[in-house]
Amino acid sequence: MKESIGETLRDYLVQIGVPEDYAMLLKATIIFVVLLLLAWLASLITKKVLLVNIKRLIRKTDNKWDNLLIEKKVLNRLASFAPVMVLYFLLPPALVNFPVFLVVLQKGLEIFMILLGLLVFDAIINLFHGLYQALPIARERSIRGYIQIFKIIVYFIAGILILSLILNKTPFFFLGGMGALAAVLLLVFKDTILGFVAGIQLSANNMVRIGDWIEMPSRTADGTVTEITLNTVKVQNWDKTISSFPTYALVSESFINWRGMEESGGRRIKRAVFIDVKSVRFCTLEMLEKFRKIQAIRDYIDAKEEELKKYNEEHGVDNSVLVNGRRQTNLGVFRQYVTMYLRNHPKIHNEMTFLVRHLQPTEKGLPLEIFVFSKEQSWPIYESIQADIFDHILSVIPEFELRVFQNPTGDDFRSLAARPASSVSPPQT
Repeated sequence: MKESIGETLRDYLVQIGVPEDYAMLLKATIIFVVLLLLAWLASLITKKVLLVNIKRLIRKTDNKWDNLLIEKKVLNRLASFAPVMVLYFLLPPALVNFPVFLVVLQKGLEIFMILLGLLVFDAIINLFHGLYQALPIARERSIRGYIQIFKIIVYFIAGILILSLILNKTPFFFLGGMGALAAVLLLVFKDTILGFVAGIQLSANNMVRIGDWIEMPSRTADGTVTEITLNTVKVQNWDKTISSFPTYALVSESFINWRGMEESGGRRIKRAVFIDVKSVRFCTLEMLEKFRKIQAIRDYIDAKEEELKKYNEEHGVDNSVLVNGRRQTNLGVFRQYVTMYLRNHPKIHNEMTFLVRHLQPTEKGLPLEIFVFSKEQSWPIYESIQADIFDHILSVIPEFELRVFQNPTGDDFRSLAARPASSVSPPQT
């Protein structure tokens, strides 16, 4: 039927005076133009009628997954096949007398269909990735690296098919020669292969997730993981800059993941106050009476005094010399006060590690370290709690006749210079 239409058109052109050789060319041109119009009409019907109605139906459904068909452009790319298929199947009758031109166009259309198919597969892969990201497990297990590997495989297959069409070779011809290129491919895709292996290890061992706070000084990264791909990891630092580094660096180098802190329900406060050791002394009766007025440690002082009195009596201690026996110190009482203050603090975890301890004395004094956990993990709130605690501690230290060590400043030297000479004690000999 198609051939008879072409012959009829040629005969008609000859009858109206067109030379036979030109009639063949003109017939092919007319049919080709008609095919282009049919292809355009197929594209118009597919995209402006069928696709629009399908999208309208999808938007009316309650399902979430079918919306991804629109979002990931799966339907749009499938619709692009319609005009190409029209041209591919209807070209032979138009160019039957021009076999060379027909072969070139058909090969071009076949390559174009492979590329369209590649785009469709890419959209379908993105669709499944979108479905996975909607699942709760997606936060714990990222599959972006596997998606990228699968895409690379699809692209590789498409490239082999295109080469086989251009060179008139079977796909197995190119696959057979891949052994010689293996070393080159390993060199070119070294980072990709390392990233793929690292992605498996990260996923299997649950080392890093999207949204984790990690700290990696070697890569100047300190912030939230925003993306884990086959080749790179992106971290948004707290100063809003972005650090990017290879995925395999998370396996080959050390880093800190703060997820454990976030899941524990507490956040550590670890900070010390340096006490001037020259201000540490035994408590006098007057000091103890003063300290008893502090409600948080009143019972402690009475119980401790009773304990020490009993011990000293049992061991016949000569109380006329303070060095003999056991006695309370202002630093010990202060340490107990800090402990009770933190125990009663509503924002401090009493069930987690709780220490108020001395560290090794240094040239800057005796560090009194607080090692506790805040119930609040949010950075601003956590910092506010920590600041409130040390505001209070620094304010009450003088009440225990202790001093905080601080290097002398210009004001200290000016104050010393302004004092009368008589007030400066002569050196002891």
